[in-house]
Amino acid sequence: MDSHVVIAVDGCPKIHVANHAKLDIANNKACTVALFGRAFWKQQSVTASQILPLLDETPDLAALYQQLSGDFFMVVVQSGKPVLLVNDIMGVQSCYYALQHEVLYIAPGLKQLKQLGVKCILNKQAIYNYVYFHCIPAPDTIYQRVYKLEPANLIAVTATNIAPATLLYSPDFKASTTAASKLQRECLSELEQAVKHNVAPDCGAFLSGGLDSSTVAGMLARHQQPAYTYSIGFKAKGYDETEYALLTAKHFNTRHQVHYLTPEQAAEAFVKVAQYFDEPFGNSSAMAAYFCAKFAKEDGRTLLLAGDGGDELFAGNSRYAKQKVFEVFANSPSLLQSTARALFVKTPLAKLPGFKKVASYIRQADEKLPLRLQNYNFINQFGVEAIFTESFLANVDTASPEKLLKQRYEQCQSNDPVDKMLFLDWKFTLADNDLVKVSKMCELAGIEVRYPLLDKSLVDFSCKVPASAKLPGQKLRDFYKKTCKGFLADETLDKEKHGFGLPFGVWLTDNAQLKKLALDALNAFRQRDIVKASLIDAAIEAHTNSHASYYGELIWILVVLELWLQAEEQEATANA
Repeated sequence: MDSHVVIAVDGCPKIHVANHAKLDIANNKACTVALFGRAFWKQQSVTASQILPLLDETPDLAALYQQLSGDFFMVVVQSGKPVLLVNDIMGVQSCYYALQHEVLYIAPGLKQLKQLGVKCILNKQAIYNYVYFHCIPAPDTIYQRVYKLEPANLIAVTATNIAPATLLYSPDFKASTTAASKLQRECLSELEQAVKHNVAPDCGAFLSGGLDSSTVAGMLARHQQPAYTYSIGFKAKGYDETEYALLTAKHFNTRHQVHYLTPEQAAEAFVKVAQYFDEPFGNSSAMAAYFCAKFAKEDGRTLLLAGDGGDELFAGNSRYAKQKVFEVFANSPSLLQSTARALFVKTPLAKLPGFKKVASYIRQADEKLPLRLQNYNFINQFGVEAIFTESFLANVDTASPEKLLKQRYEQCQSNDPVDKMLFLDWKFTLADNDLVKVSKMCELAGIEVRYPLLDKSLVDFSCKVPASAKLPGQKLRDFYKKTCKGFLADETLDKEKHGFGLPFGVWLTDNAQLKKLALDALNAFRQRDIVKASLIDAAIEAHTNSHASYYGELIWILVVLELWLQAEEQEATANA
C-alpha cells in the first residue's frame, strides 16, 4: 500500500492524505470526498460515494453535518473552492494537517504526517502547554505550523491560507420539560442503543468497576454472550478497585479477567509507551490502558468498548460539584461580596483558625470560571518563574492555556456553569486527553476501540437533561444513577469514582528500576534549559520525603517529555 493518496483538483491546493484501510475516496463531476473512519447518516452507515449525492442535495456542508455521526474526518474538494476539512463531534477520530508549499497534508497521526514529507520543527509554546495541561490541546501540536482539528470543527483551506475554524456542533442545552421518570427510561434506552450500535462479534469491554464501564459491560452482556470484560489491578493500597469490577462481572455474568500490573512490567514498558504517542503525553494512566488492551488482545479480542464520556455528559467529576460551591459567592449580591472581602481578605481575621478557610474560599470564588478550575495546576501552584528558565519563557506566551480555556468555555450556548464545564471537558478532558490515551494505547496493543457513550444520539440526549437534574446540589451523576437503578448493582451505584489510575508515585519510591529510569531521564532533561534545575531537585526531594503521589505525577510528565524528545532526536539522527 502506498503511503499516501494524492487528490488534485483544478483551482484547489494539491492534497496528500495518508493511506489507510479506513480511508475511502469517491468523486463525481462536481466533487471529491475523502472519508476516514466510520460515518453514519441518520444512524445508517455511509461511504464516501454515498455522501456525494447528499452533498448534491445539501451543498452546505455545515447543514449536512448536523445529520452525520460517527468517528471520522472528511475532506470535501470542489473545483475552484477552498478545500473543506471536518471531523466528528467529539474528535474521536484524530486529524492532523499542515499546509506547506501550497500542498495540504492530512493524516490521522503526526507520525504519518511526517512520513508524507511535512517539515516539522519543535514548538516551544506546545511544550509550555504540555506542562500546563499534561497534553497538548488542539489546535496546536508539538510542531510549529502543524495542527490538529478540534472536535466538530470545519476549516477551509486554499493554496496559501487556512481560514479560522468554524464550530459546527454547539448544542443549546435546552432543558426538556418531560417528566424525570420518562427521561430516565429514555436515557436507559439511549444507552442500550449506543452500545448495541458499537458491538461487533467477539468484542470485549474495559471494566474498571465504575458507572460507565459497568454500564457498557452490562449492555454488552445483553447483546453478546459471552460478554468479555477486562480489568487492571494493582497491589497498591488506594489504587486497586478490582473488587468492584468483579462485582459488575458477577452481576451481568460476564467472562471477566483481571491482569495485575507490577512495577517491573511498568518499568519494562515505560519507554515504549512514552515514545509511542505522536506528541508528549503525560497522563500516567496510559500505562494501565495499554496493559489492559494488550491483555484483551492476547485473549483473542480485536475490538474493545470503552466507557469514556459518561462523566462529561452526566456530571460525574467532583470538580463540577466543587465549583457550584464557589459559584454561590460569585453570584451573590455585590454588597455582600465586598463586605466579606473587607472582613476576611488581607485582614488579621484571615489568619485566625476557621476564618482562614473563609478567606481562602473568597479568594477562590473571586477567580472566574473556567480559570478557577486550574487553581491546583502545577504551574499555578509553583509559579511560572519557579518552573521555567528565563530563556525558555522568552519564546512562549504564558497566557496561551488560559486563552484556550476561555475560548472553549465561552463557546457553550448555555449559561449554566455545569453545562459550560461539561462542554469544556468534551474538548480538554476527552478529545485532547482521555481519547488520545485510550486510542493510542489500544493502537499500540493492536486492538480497535470504540466509545459507545460518545455516540451522537446519546450526546444529543444528554443535552436535554437539565444541569439541575444531572447534579442537584452536590449529588454527582444523580440523574444517571436514578436511570441505572435496577440495572447496575446497588454497590456500583453507591461507590466513589475511581478509574484506571496508576500508582506511579508509590512505585517510584519502592522500585529501583523505575527510580533509575526516572532519575536518568530527569538528569538528561536538566540540560535542555526548559525547566529550572531547582524544580527538578525540589520535585525529587518532595516526592521522596512528603507527597509521593502528587509529586510523582509531576515527575511523570517531565520524564515522559524527556523520553519523547529523545525519540525525536534519535529519529532526526537516523534520517540525517
